[in-house]
Amino acid sequence: MTGDPLFADGFDWVVLAFVVVKALIGFTIVMVGVIFMIWFERKVVADMQNRIGPNRAGPWGLAQTLADGIKLIFKEDLQPDKADKLVFRLAPYLSVAPAFLTFTIVPIGGVFTGGNDGAVELFGRRTWMQVADPPVGVLFLLAMSSIAVYGIMLAGWSSGSKYPLLGSVRATAQMVSYEAALGLSVVAVVLLSGSLSTHDIVAAQAGSILNWNIIATALIPFVVFCVAATAELNRPPFDLVEAEQELVGGFHTEYSSIRFGMFYLAEFMNTITMSAIIVTLFLGGPAGPAPFGPAVVWGTLWFTLKLLVFLFTFVWLRATLPRFRYDQLMDLGWKRLIPLSLGWLLVVGAISIGRDAGWDRLATLVVAGAIGLVSFAALAGAIRVARLRRTDAFGELATATEAAG
Repeated sequence: MTGDPLFADGFDWVVLAFVVVKALIGFTIVMVGVIFMIWFERKVVADMQNRIGPNRAGPWGLAQTLADGIKLIFKEDLQPDKADKLVFRLAPYLSVAPAFLTFTIVPIGGVFTGGNDGAVELFGRRTWMQVADPPVGVLFLLAMSSIAVYGIMLAGWSSGSKYPLLGSVRATAQMVSYEAALGLSVVAVVLLSGSLSTHDIVAAQAGSILNWNIIATALIPFVVFCVAATAELNRPPFDLVEAEQELVGGFHTEYSSIRFGMFYLAEFMNTITMSAIIVTLFLGGPAGPAPFGPAVVWGTLWFTLKLLVFLFTFVWLRATLPRFRYDQLMDLGWKRLIPLSLGWLLVVGAISIGRDAGWDRLATLVVAGAIGLVSFAALAGAIRVARLRRTDAFGELATATEAAG
C-alpha cells in the first residue's frame, strides 16, 4: 500500500478540510457511541438481572446518559489542598485523549471487495474511511495504550492522599502486567499481515473469512488479546480498580464534577475503541461481502455489526462473571498469558518462515510444533523453579521467625 490516496496529489486546503472533517466525524462517532454504550450496558444488565433499567429520561431512557452528563458538568469542582494542581487537572485528559487517538487509526468502512483497496470517492477525491493511517499504526496503538496508564497513575499521585495513590498503584500494576501479553498477541497479527498499518491489516483479511486473523493465527492470539484487553480496560471480571470503591473510591477518590465524568467517559470510550481494534486486527474490520446495493454501505454495516457483538460480550461478562482476586489477576497475566502468547508467537513465526521458504507442509508443522513444545516447556520450567524458590524462601523465613520467637 502507498498510503491514503487523499494525499496522492500533495497537500492543499481541500485536503486539510477533508482531514478536519474526518477528525470531527470520528470524534462525533466516539462521543455518540459512548452515550449509547452507557445506555446499552445499563439496559442489558438490567434485563439480565430482571430489572427495568433507565426508562424515565427520553424514550426508553435514551436521554438518561445525557442527563447524567449535564448533572456532572454543573456539580462543584473540588480540589484537595495538598494536590498538585497542574497534574491533578491534566490527569483526566491523559485518560480520555488516548482513547480517541486510538480510534483515529481504525477503518470504519470502505470497499474491500473485488480487489479494491478500501478507498471511497467523496466530492471528487478518493480517501480511506479512517481519520489517519500511519505506517506504524500498530505501534501507535500500543503507545496510546501505554500513555493511558499515566492518566490513572498521575490522578492518584497528584491527589495528595495515600488512598488514591494506593488505588492508582494497583491499577497501574494491572495495566502494565497485561500490556506484554497484549503486545505479543498483536505481533502475531503483524507477522502474518506483513505490515504495521491497520488499513493494510484489514486489506490482507479481505476476500474470504478464512483470511481473518482469528482463523489464520489459530484463535490463540485472539483469545489472549481479548483477555488482556479486558484487563487493560479494567472491565469485569478484572475490575480491581472498581473494587477499590468498596473501600475509599480508588484512584479518582478526590475527583468530582466533570473531571470525574472524564474518567467515566474514558472507560466507556476505551471499551468502544478496543472493541473496534479487535474487529480490525482479527475479524477483517469492514471487509465483507456486498450482495446488493452500494458496496460502501455494506462495509460500514459489517463493521458496526462486528463491533456490536464485542460490545455485547463486554456487557455480558460484566453481568455474569465474579471478580478475580488480585493474586489471581496477576498470576493469569504473568504466568499464563505471557508464556502462552510468547510460545504461540514462536509457532506462528516458524510456520511463516516455512511457508516463505517453500517447506513441505508436514515438515513445517513438525518444526513449528517442536518449537512450541520446547518454548512452553522452558517457560513452564522457569515458572515452576521460581515457585519452588519462593516457597523455600517463605519456609526459611517462617523457621527463622519461630526460632527468634
